[in-house]
Parts: sequence; structure tokens; C-alpha cells
Amino acid sequence: MKIDPTSKSDLSAQIAKSIRDAIISGDMIVDERLPSESELADQFDVSRPTVREALKRLAAQNLIRTQRGATGGAFVRRLSYDEARAQHVTTSTLLLSMNAVDFQTACEARYALERACAPLSAQRRTPDHLATMRAEIHRQSQPGLSDEGFCDSDVAFHRALVDGAGNPVLSYQLGGAVEAMQPLMNMITFTQRNRDRIVELHTAIANAIEANRPHDADAALSELTAYTLTLGEQVMAARVARKG
Repeated sequence: MKIDPTSKSDLSAQIAKSIRDAIISGDMIVDERLPSESELADQFDVSRPTVREALKRLAAQNLIRTQRGATGGAFVRRLSYDEARAQHVTTSTLLLSMNAVDFQTACEARYALERACAPLSAQRRTPDHLATMRAEIHRQSQPGLSDEGFCDSDVAFHRALVDGAGNPVLSYQLGGAVEAMQPLMNMITFTQRNRDRIVELHTAIANAIEANRPHDADAALSELTAYTLTLGEQVMAARVARKG
């Protein structure tokens, strides 16, 4: 593991990247103990506070864990999909908001990914996934449900559809699409949408998933995509009219 002391990049960031690269390449394995702070300081020819800052960066990325005591120190941590997904969702949300991704682009990306996942979900979903989808459809049908509650239920429904594919890599990748994009789209369209129409489409999707009819699920998701895009266009047109 090496760094470039002449680089303008922060030394602690370089050290963190060097250790991260060693973990990714397999040179450092899960549960392996890292050298001590003093050993790392000597290895990289930096101060111990610089090493400490690098270790904080790695801990923040859930790449290492610390343990106290005589057998303590910093160890390579096994990163779980759930932990990684939370970071992925946060990053996706920030990217969407900071880069002003337009509604159509977000909607196109999200539903393209979800439609690719639907055939696997139709084949592999468990009774629990289907029960979650049905429960959320029932929840969405309740007349007293708040807009916030409806949006949360919408996310939970699609999360179950994605997780039903039984592929943790897909669930991780789609986490950003469903859990970051869906709330954004809900915020834009909730004033215009017809809840009965959403429930109707969600029911069609759940029925197709239960019956292992991927083509029907794709057709219902296509309708939902078109409906959502139409709502987005109506909202944007209304905003332009108000400004005019």
C-alpha cells in the first residue's frame, strides 16, 4: 500500500483509498486486523493523527470495524447489502437533487430498471413478498390515508416487487431507483394523481406477479410509467402557467 506525498490530495484520503483498494483487491480479507496506527504511520511516513483520520473515513464507509482491548484494533468488516443500500439510496437522492435531474429522466430510469426486474420477481417471489404487495394495496385504498402515508406505501409496494426477484445485487442497484427516485416522483405528482388508478395498476402488477405472468406485469408497469409521465407533464405545465 502506497501514497504519493507530493500529490495535492489529502494524505488521509490517500491512505484510506490505499487501504480500500487493498480490501477490494482481496489483499486484505474480511476480519483481517489492520496494522496499528503507529505501524501505519511508519508505513506511510505520516503522523498518527493523519492515520486516525484515514481510519475514520474507512469506518464511515463501513469498511472497517474497531475493537477495544488487548486483542483489539481495526479489522476489515464484511459489508452487508442492507448497509450498502442505505448509502446507495442517500447518494442517489443527493445526485438527483443536486444535479437537478428532470422528472422524465428519473421516471424513465426507474421504470426501465423495475421492468427488467419484474420477470424474475414473477418467478421467484415468496408468499411474504406477495403479502407485502397486497397489504400495501389495501393500505393505499384507505380513504383516510395521508399523502405522506400513500407515498410511503407506494415505495414499500415497489420495494417488495424488486426484492421479490430474489437477487441481492438487483435489490441493491434498484434501491437507488425505488427509494430515491420514487419519493421524488411522488412529491411532484401527488397533487394530480388518481389514487384509484394507482391502486388499479398496483393490483394488476400484483396479480401478474402472483400468477407468474411476466408479460402482464410488464404491461401494467408500462401503463404506470405512461400515467406517471403524464402526471409529471401536467404538474410542470401548471407550474409554468402559474409563473406566466
